Amino acid sequence: MDYEEKIRHVICMVSDFFYPNVGGVEEHIFQLSQCLLHRGHKVIVLTHVYGDRRGVRYMTNGLKVYYLPIQTFYNQSVLPTFITWLPLVRNIFLRESVTIVHGHSAFSTMAHEAMNLARAMGLKSVFTDHSLFGFADMSAIVTNNFLALSLADVNHCICVSYVGKENTVLRANVEQEKVSVIPNALDSLVFRPDPAKRPRNKINIIVMSRLQYRKGVDLQPDIMRHICQRYPQVNFIIGGDGPKRSVLEEVRDEMGADRVRLLGAVPHAQVHSILVTGHIFLNTSLTEAFCIAICEAVCSGLQVVSTNVGGIPEVLPSHLIHLAYPTVKSLSQKLELAIELEISGQRVEPWEMHSEARDIYLWGDVVRRTEQVYHRVHRHQASSALIHRIPRYKKCGVVAGWFMMFLVTLQFLLLKVCDALWPAKDIDLAPDYPTSFWSCGNGNVDRVGRPQWDDADNNVAKSVVKRKQKSRHRNNRAAASLSNGTPLRPDTSTRNLHRQL
Repeated sequence: MDYEEKIRHVICMVSDFFYPNVGGVEEHIFQLSQCLLHRGHKVIVLTHVYGDRRGVRYMTNGLKVYYLPIQTFYNQSVLPTFITWLPLVRNIFLRESVTIVHGHSAFSTMAHEAMNLARAMGLKSVFTDHSLFGFADMSAIVTNNFLALSLADVNHCICVSYVGKENTVLRANVEQEKVSVIPNALDSLVFRPDPAKRPRNKINIIVMSRLQYRKGVDLQPDIMRHICQRYPQVNFIIGGDGPKRSVLEEVRDEMGADRVRLLGAVPHAQVHSILVTGHIFLNTSLTEAFCIAICEAVCSGLQVVSTNVGGIPEVLPSHLIHLAYPTVKSLSQKLELAIELEISGQRVEPWEMHSEARDIYLWGDVVRRTEQVYHRVHRHQASSALIHRIPRYKKCGVVAGWFMMFLVTLQFLLLKVCDALWPAKDIDLAPDYPTSFWSCGNGNVDRVGRPQWDDADNNVAKSVVKRKQKSRHRNNRAAASLSNGTPLRPDTSTRNLHRQL
């Protein structure tokens, strides 16, 4: 039996984008976490507050989510400060015995800062990039420089397409050997065709995306006017919300609410019920690393018309998707072709599309490949000492590199202060969520369901066991004091954590 199969990782997923927010990144984090839990690993999620959702929450199968008391600054992302929430996140990493910090999305400030803190604490860090960026406009230049600073000290990167890998390597100056390609996935048991729910005398075109510029929303009004005027039996159903909603509301008022329906934000659990009412799915993205929405549409039996940007051409076989240039004319022509195929009945049958697409992207494959990345970074010996971390930022430029060196040094000093005020040995360990299906890959489990570690090889597991024994001994002493009538003094680290949450 391989040694790697016995390792039980403690993974902390970090991103500004998570439930109750709706999107591809949020769904990816949730599904990947569920699969890792099923494989026997421990997973927690760190994100910021969403309305009244703050503190610690538990989701399906005991997925523990920390909604930290940090307010958003712009577009659901927090203000980058690098050091202000260092004590709180350090406390969580120690309490949960985290071994790997996995950040998601280049737009997420929390992900970048948590990965950097993880490296300062000697933990492993992994980053998944879900987006593509240009190189010419000012926003892309700033984002690329920021990403290069963040990934200079990361252990490994994951991209969702080969185009995304090339993009990340170029704009973030990352070694190709440190970047893996692991595509997104979907649950094909949920997304199944249901032709009985489609109208027979109408053709519905479905659009499901965030209503923002990079999703090509500005192209949709002219496309809708052209198609609605030429085909009176065609209607548009649009799901999603965003800053570009007013552009589509003008078209709805012009064409009529019966021809153009705006559903607003749609929870992912309801996406399938909307897809099965349509015949054609339209994607107008201007940039996309991997569009999982088109895979969900094909599995639900819809024809797909999409722009041929980014990693989209490598997602589906050519006979399951109509690719167009990101222009009104090209997209309108492909939509007309899909409509004519629908009217003539010459399109690929829904169940035939489902049977071909259902086994292309499976979560089982994604989680196994992600585990290999975790095993690789677990074996990788990259020093977290300050003297070894600072030279890694020299390649980021004179100004940005030296500024990052200053921040890393300041972070090192603050960690020393936290170690003096709240020593790790005084921080109680959080108990694991009770479960009965730990499998830890194909490794052994004892009779109460705990994975068996090889103490001679897995030093991390040894330290976790020792700290848990100390924590259990401290709790036993507290219980004895309580039975004797002695007043208890709350643990300072626990009290401070609850006060901050």
